[in-house]
Amino acid sequence: MVISPAKRWHRIRERAGMPLLGGVRPPIAVLAALLLVLSGLTALGLGRTAPGLSDAEALPEAVRISQQHFAEDGAIALRASLDESITDLERTASLFNAGAPVTADTVLDKLGSVYQKWRGSSVVEIKSGRLLAARGENVPLLAVDLESLSDEGSLAPRLIRLENGETRLLILALLSWDGLPQQLLITSNSLNVPGVSLGKFRAIAVADAGGTVLSSDGPQTPEEDDADTPDVGVGRTEEQLRALAERSAGTAGQNPLTTREPGSGGYPGVSGSTTGSTLIGGERPVAGYATLAAPETGGSTDATGLGLFVITMVTVPENTSRTGDPLFGLWSAAALLVIGALAVALLLGTVQRPLLRLVVESRRLTRGDLTRPVTVPRFGEARRIGDALERLRLQLLGGLTPGGGTGKGTGTRTSASTGKGRTDTGKRLHGRRVGTRALLAGGGILLLIWSAPMMLLLNRAGDTAVVPQQLVNDQRDRTDTVTDRVRRALNEGHADLRSVATLIGDRTAPADMAKVLERTRTEHPRYRSLYVLSADGSVLAKAGDDPQHPGDKRTSTRTGTGTGTEPIAVLGEGSKEPRITGYAELPGRDGALVVGEFRVDFLNSLLKRPGLGQIRIVDAERRTVGSNTGYRAFQKLPSSRLDSLVEATGQKAGLGTRPSGVLFHDDDGIQIAAAAPFAGGGAAKSLGWTVVSWQPASALAIPEYSAQNRTVLAGLLGVTAAAACLGWLHIVVVRPLRELAKQAETLADGDRRTVLYPRHHDEVGAIARSLELLRQQLQEQRRREGAPPALADSTPGPPALSHARSVPS
Repeated sequence: MVISPAKRWHRIRERAGMPLLGGVRPPIAVLAALLLVLSGLTALGLGRTAPGLSDAEALPEAVRISQQHFAEDGAIALRASLDESITDLERTASLFNAGAPVTADTVLDKLGSVYQKWRGSSVVEIKSGRLLAARGENVPLLAVDLESLSDEGSLAPRLIRLENGETRLLILALLSWDGLPQQLLITSNSLNVPGVSLGKFRAIAVADAGGTVLSSDGPQTPEEDDADTPDVGVGRTEEQLRALAERSAGTAGQNPLTTREPGSGGYPGVSGSTTGSTLIGGERPVAGYATLAAPETGGSTDATGLGLFVITMVTVPENTSRTGDPLFGLWSAAALLVIGALAVALLLGTVQRPLLRLVVESRRLTRGDLTRPVTVPRFGEARRIGDALERLRLQLLGGLTPGGGTGKGTGTRTSASTGKGRTDTGKRLHGRRVGTRALLAGGGILLLIWSAPMMLLLNRAGDTAVVPQQLVNDQRDRTDTVTDRVRRALNEGHADLRSVATLIGDRTAPADMAKVLERTRTEHPRYRSLYVLSADGSVLAKAGDDPQHPGDKRTSTRTGTGTGTEPIAVLGEGSKEPRITGYAELPGRDGALVVGEFRVDFLNSLLKRPGLGQIRIVDAERRTVGSNTGYRAFQKLPSSRLDSLVEATGQKAGLGTRPSGVLFHDDDGIQIAAAAPFAGGGAAKSLGWTVVSWQPASALAIPEYSAQNRTVLAGLLGVTAAAACLGWLHIVVVRPLRELAKQAETLADGDRRTVLYPRHHDEVGAIARSLELLRQQLQEQRRREGAPPALADSTPGPPALSHARSVPS
């Protein structure tokens, strides 16, 4: 009866009886499964057969993320501005309370001379409700219940809706002196987002928790823009902005601690992006939103308690072109299936099946079935073990001795004396030279043929990547926002110094000076040191760290020289870090100064914004004074292109300088860069600084780069799957099999003393158990024949078969 190969293989597997969870089967099966899954992921992740462009291609994810970051910048600026206003008013009131009583007009005059941030201010006597003084626009006093000011939280900031529909933020602070009625200091201000560069076509709004827009700004109208720009439909933009604000209110009202993944970092509040429907002309409105959040995750401030969020919107043209082959994923998956099938077939045919066949043959010999020769595999350690089993079969038959002679009885055979035998021996020696490790390497090379081009060559974005112009505009506008944020922070810091100098005056004792300085430093952590410097350079009072340069000359960073009257100066050139110092003159003290040394970490923290890449602050000579990454003080920019960009941005265009953004190519690929010089007034204007940012386009979620990253990921997964499964196979099968081959050849050469112990319950362990049984049978055979076991075991001779090489143990 003829048995088909499939049935014969099924019987071999049944007779082998090895567990499916151990041995040679699991690594190969897992490899096949992983390659099948990877081919499916490749087809789905890199290929698309649907006609037209997908949403990700028409409107790249990078544009959505950029609008989200833009809204986060606005929320940070608004929260910082509101908290700063609240802190300034409360600190000013506490400083007035610590001194001698003054009139309400004096309070408002000094407040207005130091801070020009409130639209209106008033002082009211709490007991009588009488208005004592007022400045600026009328403050809605009726919105404040003077009788309930003793309740908890009654002095918290509040939002008031005016009759004309505008919203005002009221900030309250108590003025209290012994022997005088308590007074209430009230200021009002609008909710406009400060210091955010909107560009020409962007709109921004502040909304409450219900999605109602409280204030809005932008886009520019043709009358506001000095260029010939088309009318973008301001009324339509406002309508879309309100609709998107209502849609975003539900998401913005969620708890950021529960909506974000643990450890994900990023913006501490709730932020995201949303899109509107496509407009006529192929444009689509994209909005980003972000709630007001404290700098620390889970914290709260007075501003965050107002329940506000910022939403920005810009209209972006959709991309109508396609780059790349939509069938690339399908072709790659098909190639992986073919190459993976070859690799798995190689492992099945040269590693798994020969090993299972050896299990069956070794068990047959232990059962006493010695009539048929052993089926010897063709390659590797399996062939060496098969040769050893054949020699042991002949020894059990008595036709071959370990010394190479023939014994009594029949059944002896040798092929070494014939030419055919010599040819067969050569083939066997060639098969023995091809080890199992070489077979595994062959499978790995096959898989590397697919993985290496995926990682290094195929589906590269290169210079064909389409970078939307909106990303360049966003880089420019966000860099300008960071510039204004840094400038405002320095101006606020100098305003604090002026406020402290005004309140100290010419009569405060050094001990009281130290208290005022310590209170200011506690409320404003931007300073590392605060001190009062006399005209002769001696320190009268200080708070914080020791002054680093109380007697250094103030110079302007714009020219490197100065008159010594600059309000903010950069000192410490040549040291490890720049020393940024602010000065405010004390009235009536003959040139005495209040000096504040800014923390460099505070300045650098203003630059840590996601989505902008590397950000640096450079002075007029384009030397670094601050960065969001590691840097050396006063080092140059890393690229001549960046130098040229900063230099060109510093040139006046019209009445002043303007930020600029560019897209250029270098050795690292496509780069997006922007620069924005200090603009506007304040003490920081004299510094002449410029903020420059740059990042590779490959770091953005652009379809071409996303496809390239997914291609590289597919190649890495292929290499990982191959290394893991082939390494697993080498550890659990190949290494034990090599040891067993040495032991089997030693046993066939006549060593009857060494006991063979199976290490694992798998195919290699089954062969080891069978060899141990054969060793015991050979010992028993020697005892029956009467040969001294010690003599027989200790004098192994050369192998009788010329093709069997002895491998030293």
